[in-house]
Amino acid sequence: MNIEKRIKYLGFNDFWFSLVGILIISFATYYLFNPSLDFNNWVEAVLSWVFGLMFTIIDWTINRSIMIFLRKKFPAFRDDAKRIIIFFLAVVCTVILVDFLGGSILSLIPGINVIPYQYRIKILLTIVFLTVMIMAIYEAIYYNIRLKKSVREEEQSKQILIQAQLDALQNQAQPHFFFNTLNTLRDIIDQNPKEDAMEFVDKLSDIYRFLLEAGNDNLIPLNKELKFAKAYIHIQTERFGDNLKLNWDISKASSDAMVVPMSLQLLLENAIKHNVISKSKPLTVDVAVQDNNLVVSNKMEPKSTQVPSTKVGLANIKKRYALISGKSIEITNIENRFMVSLPLLTLLDKKN
Repeated sequence: MNIEKRIKYLGFNDFWFSLVGILIISFATYYLFNPSLDFNNWVEAVLSWVFGLMFTIIDWTINRSIMIFLRKKFPAFRDDAKRIIIFFLAVVCTVILVDFLGGSILSLIPGINVIPYQYRIKILLTIVFLTVMIMAIYEAIYYNIRLKKSVREEEQSKQILIQAQLDALQNQAQPHFFFNTLNTLRDIIDQNPKEDAMEFVDKLSDIYRFLLEAGNDNLIPLNKELKFAKAYIHIQTERFGDNLKLNWDISKASSDAMVVPMSLQLLLENAIKHNVISKSKPLTVDVAVQDNNLVVSNKMEPKSTQVPSTKVGLANIKKRYALISGKSIEITNIENRFMVSLPLLTLLDKKN
């Protein structure tokens, strides 16, 4: 009966819709069961309508409760056909069962004539048809509202992804990034074989290629995200040397799971950005798959002077996971160890 819950599970406040629907079906029931009723006998007419109204209210309440239960149990668009078929069968069974039980109770009351059950079947089919048509209006309104909400969420998801890509490109295009990258490349050319310099350039190219190609994907395979993250770490390792260490613990069985694009790379970037990385305080980041989650953790060694945040990081990842899959990431900070768990997804987890 709560208005907020009615709007949440029905799509609108159905108070007046229910009132009008119950009256329509009750009058239809009255007419179908009493086509030749003498209207001069107002007592009998009113009593007959009251019984029809009572049966209609019971039918409506039960069917409406079943409808809400099924919407909670099968909320996804892909389950609509299953949910509607189950609901249709429930409507048929409810109308027949309520009529049978109600008729059996009324037959025990002296002075009330009840139409034999075998003759009521045809009438009940008409009532079932009316009930299904009215419940179909519920479904049409609910579907339309969900569709509009889904389109809005899809647009929000795309906007956030595009913003994340723009911010990531901006981060990589910042003067200090190019300055550090070019200096690192120059050192490699001076001190190492030509193959090392070529590998460095290839990894840098992989970063930009990924950012350009992942434009329309809300979910990507974990192995593709890992390739991007490792290319990013390769560049950073050339800069920080052995002071930056990554421990990868990811099985091949998990490589086909899906994650939100750039989620792992952004976590690694945040760890590098906000922690001291030096010979006395090396940064070790652990990346592992645990309980169907991609877990990224590191010991916290905050810099004395924090780098200004670009607002990319955790808030962006959290919102994209919520919009795309409805699932949330877990963030914990226990005993000076920072850990983020990203759910591993499948295409079925993606909201339609």
